[in-house]
Amino acid sequence: MALAPVSMVGEQVEEDASELVFPKEFENAETLLISEVKMLLEHRKQQNESAEEEQELSEVFIKTLSYTQRFSKYENRETIGAVRSLLVQRKFHKFELSALANLCPETTEEAKALIPSLEGRFEDDELQQILDDIKTKRSFQY
Repeated sequence: MALAPVSMVGEQVEEDASELVFPKEFENAETLLISEVKMLLEHRKQQNESAEEEQELSEVFIKTLSYTQRFSKYENRETIGAVRSLLVQRKFHKFELSALANLCPETTEEAKALIPSLEGRFEDDELQQILDDIKTKRSFQY
């Protein structure tokens, strides 16, 4: 993973997601799953459609909504909550939580290749059980 220098009040810090090192402005930021963004955008679109004066949605809004509809993994708030809760209980970093929930890797090898910070933090059996739990939650959501 490429490193990008991040300037912080006179000092240089190397940003490195594989080591869970992020710029200071991300310290208090929360992450959203693609499915959560999809729900927010669909709600905003519904509000716009039911308004007295419907406004034209921007091209960026339409493209973002289309992207979220294509890559969303979860169809309802209950499933999103269950997956998020599972990952929070296991003490995943918020970056790892979002990446696991959005990418849905099927094996520990795939998860570690996509999210290098997982290497050495969990035993393979434990991580595989978590991945299987996510898969189960996805399969029962319809």
